[in-house]
Amino acid sequence: MGRRRRVRLARTVAVTVGVGALAAALVTDVGAHTRNRQERQALVTAIRALKKSQFDVGATTYARGLASGRLKGLQTSISTMVGDLAATQGVISNTNKAAYIQGLDLGILHTCLGGVGAAYQSIAAQNTNAATQEISAVSGSCLALDNGAGGGIVYPFDFPDPFVLRVGGTYFAYATNSAEGNIQIISSTDLSHWTAVGNALPRLPRWAAPNATWAPSVRQMGGTFVLYYSAVVAGPGGGEQCISAATATRPQGPFTDSSTLPLECQSSLGGSIDPFSFVDASGVSYLVWKSNGGSGQPATIWSQALNAAGTGLAGAGPSRLLGPTLPWEAGVVEAPDMVLEGGHYFLFFSGNNWNSSAYAVGMATCSGPLGPCALSTSQPILASDSGTAGSGGESVFADSSGQWWMAFDAWVPGAVAYPNSRALYLRRLTFSGSTAAIAASG
Repeated sequence: MGRRRRVRLARTVAVTVGVGALAAALVTDVGAHTRNRQERQALVTAIRALKKSQFDVGATTYARGLASGRLKGLQTSISTMVGDLAATQGVISNTNKAAYIQGLDLGILHTCLGGVGAAYQSIAAQNTNAATQEISAVSGSCLALDNGAGGGIVYPFDFPDPFVLRVGGTYFAYATNSAEGNIQIISSTDLSHWTAVGNALPRLPRWAAPNATWAPSVRQMGGTFVLYYSAVVAGPGGGEQCISAATATRPQGPFTDSSTLPLECQSSLGGSIDPFSFVDASGVSYLVWKSNGGSGQPATIWSQALNAAGTGLAGAGPSRLLGPTLPWEAGVVEAPDMVLEGGHYFLFFSGNNWNSSAYAVGMATCSGPLGPCALSTSQPILASDSGTAGSGGESVFADSSGQWWMAFDAWVPGAVAYPNSRALYLRRLTFSGSTAAIAASG
């Protein structure tokens, strides 16, 4: 299945295609010809340097779009460029491109593009700390532009497979590896404004391959924070997807993993990914995860008790919670997230192809953390809509007032599938008895 096998170098600065479209529609002063020629030369040089650095397709594509948006200083070229963008990406139609152009706040756009461009330069110089600071500085400006995409977007840069943890009055969000490191991390005090923190997991254990760490979750176990994540076994005969655990004394890390072997692999079932830690009503911790599928068994969600430290498995073995049975799942269930609310155990999961607009979130109810579980509805509770496409990789959490939220990643409609970016979205979640509902797109 390989849901998250792709390398994400420099993807965190690839703003969702909504901002990319706005960049391509920038209206500059037609009288500033000299400045534009200077910028053109500088940007051409920068793009060549980026290409030589062999960044992934997403970064290169966005960098080219960034250059195009900066270069066209003549009014006569705007219509053609925006029209071409609409034809190839489906973001801006011919009927509304004029409104896009006229509605741009050029100062905000200039700030966003400048920060993204500076971050690219820092990445090219292998200075990820500087890139993190530059992205944080312009996140608000880029978000102000990208909010036109709707859907509850709160962080406009690539942030797949999010997990949100509240510690006191601060929220920490973790996501799949990127230019910022093996596990990227951002923080917020109000759920609206997020700041890049950096790399939560600076070093991998020797058995793990680089650039393939994804789907993190974090659980506080007393004074220790345990980070669970997926990785690929390195070396000859490797390539298997497995789960590991790292620890830290602070939620922002740095987390360390001194393991010599993975925590869980399920080799006969195609490997193990998407770990999530859950604590039941009696305080016992469990690990919930997904096997890719193998030996005649489809992708399956499992659960097993953890030891007191949370870094090892306990009990008799894994219990099967859920497999794909519905047409909309297309043979895939993954990204499990379990919640205990009102005496009911809710199991949220993603289904279908992660690289498509059919990706969505479903829900089941369970008698306990080891199951059995039964589907609550035959349809997704969160799917593509006017503001999002391919919503999934969900994380459910409560804010300081007790309000439940679902964090998830999604594409902008019309720009679906890799190498386009998936931003971080938040929507309110409400429970009523054994049912739950997610707020509609805003």
